[in-house]
Amino acid sequence: MPPRAPLRMRVQDLSASPEAPTAPTQGLARTTAWRVALFLPALIGTGLLVSAMYGWLSETGMTHLEWVLLALIGMTFVWVSLSVSTVGVAVAGLLARETADRRSPRDVTPMDVALLVPIYNEVPSDVFGNAAAMLDDLARRSSRHRYTLFILSDTRDAQIAADELRAYEDLTAQAPEGFAVHYRRRAMNTDKKVGNLMDWITGWGAAHEAMVVLDADSLMTGRAIDRMADELSVNPNTGLIQTFPMLIGARTVFARLQQFSNIAYGWLLAEGLAKWARTEANYWGHNAIIRTRAFAESAGLPYLQGRHGKTELILSHDFVEAGLLRRAGWQVRFLPRVAGSFEETPGTLIDYVLRDQRWCRGNLQHLRLLRTKGLHPVSRYHLFHGAMAYLLSPAWFVLLVIWALLGVDPETNVVRYFNEANPLFPDWPPEMSHIDSAVFLIIMYAMLLTPKLVGAGIIALHPKATRVYGGRAAFLTAFLVEILLSIAYAPILMIQQTRAVLRALLGQSDAWAAQCRHAQSYPLSTLIRFHWAETLLGLVLLTGLATGMVSLWLIPIVASLCLAVPLSALSGWTLPQGLPRGLLMHCPQTIREPAIVGRARSERRRLRNLLDAPNVPAE
Repeated sequence: MPPRAPLRMRVQDLSASPEAPTAPTQGLARTTAWRVALFLPALIGTGLLVSAMYGWLSETGMTHLEWVLLALIGMTFVWVSLSVSTVGVAVAGLLARETADRRSPRDVTPMDVALLVPIYNEVPSDVFGNAAAMLDDLARRSSRHRYTLFILSDTRDAQIAADELRAYEDLTAQAPEGFAVHYRRRAMNTDKKVGNLMDWITGWGAAHEAMVVLDADSLMTGRAIDRMADELSVNPNTGLIQTFPMLIGARTVFARLQQFSNIAYGWLLAEGLAKWARTEANYWGHNAIIRTRAFAESAGLPYLQGRHGKTELILSHDFVEAGLLRRAGWQVRFLPRVAGSFEETPGTLIDYVLRDQRWCRGNLQHLRLLRTKGLHPVSRYHLFHGAMAYLLSPAWFVLLVIWALLGVDPETNVVRYFNEANPLFPDWPPEMSHIDSAVFLIIMYAMLLTPKLVGAGIIALHPKATRVYGGRAAFLTAFLVEILLSIAYAPILMIQQTRAVLRALLGQSDAWAAQCRHAQSYPLSTLIRFHWAETLLGLVLLTGLATGMVSLWLIPIVASLCLAVPLSALSGWTLPQGLPRGLLMHCPQTIREPAIVGRARSERRRLRNLLDAPNVPAE
């Protein structure tokens, strides 16, 4: 490590508002208009649906269960509507042809920028291979900024730590001229990633005006890193700039499903978010640049008071840090059009769920942080939205249970049966006809699929866009495959997220483990043990279907739950290259691989061979 340059990290008091200047908002009237365009249609649409459902349910009077049903419908529908509104804002912005402010190179002030890669028991060849590719790409540019790479290890495994040191020595020898590379392994991994970054800031942060925070699987082009640094340099009021990472390296069914969705539709949601969030954007923990002193002065995280008087670390720290930066008067911006920002994705359904479980508890902590003094309303919305992303699954699950109990007619209505057994309760609910069920399902599925349909429609209507997907036929085939697979996996994820929420509410925490970034085939015993809950619920609903107790409109959900084990096995299947392009769900990153991705893969392979070779000391 270089000579120490300590920078004080201030732990924030969440119960008191800081005295901070107001961050200038770019185009306040326009920002307000975009936010009205986001929230107003969603609220009106939800209000109309809830009103119609209330009129139907209240024909015989409202019971407690009916109010619960109505509340759940409203809660789930409003978040679906907000996704549709986000797409609407994105399309309106594209039609308005808004462009970013043009900057002259003369406006850029050179900065010392640290590239930080915090790691924990990761595959050293992958981490250092990516780092080598990024340094090489930066060296090809005539940048005004000075970059220094820091690998910040929290690794506990002795063999992995030894490989990290060998990979570091190789990277130091191979690094381009003018680029310093440093490595630090903490003796104790106190406070996980938060503590890892705090250790660097308090030890060496004063020597660097900005830090680019990367994940173990992050990969960014030199142009993307330079663009972020330029933007931060010319905007002295900006504290953080977040990019929109594209997914790469997907070779399995589930990974390719996520990659295609991320690239084909994700950009539209990202455009909409950038339009209405403006200077109150969010932070996703990686592939972002941060003003070091601003972060040190305003984003130090305190511990939370947990159960039985114990203190808790804030787990999903990125959302909170963005809110604290904005609270202190710094702009937090999202630039989705910065090309060349990449990350990898879990290769199997099980690995995806395990990562999701780690995030769940942290996102639910956000509900307790909504009381933080001085937060901007949009920052509070980001925190609330992060928690609702998980709470929606239990809401959908309860709706599914109620729907199953309603049956297909008054004779199969379980709720009505119990109410008739007790004359103190009125008959509930009015008979739900098949057309009512169909209409409700069609509305919900239409809203859920609208963002994807709009994104796919924009691509399909432009020949140049479809060419990078292998042609219109290949793109539309891939779109159909992605939709069908997403529908198949959604009920399984609903059950898994519901279980994760219950575990978090009961205080059951998961051990901090490195994410599995390489696809693997799980044995049948593991698949059954992991998916027994979905399978059991599916079999119960299947029995209801066979006996005529459950509506036929639930067949897609029942099939998905019953087939949870084979669908999970399918998720890790490596796609053979001989399949047609549409079935491979090809996208621009798979048809024409970005140069830096190929360079990173080559460096990974070279380092893997180096680390696999016996380490023979020199004579």
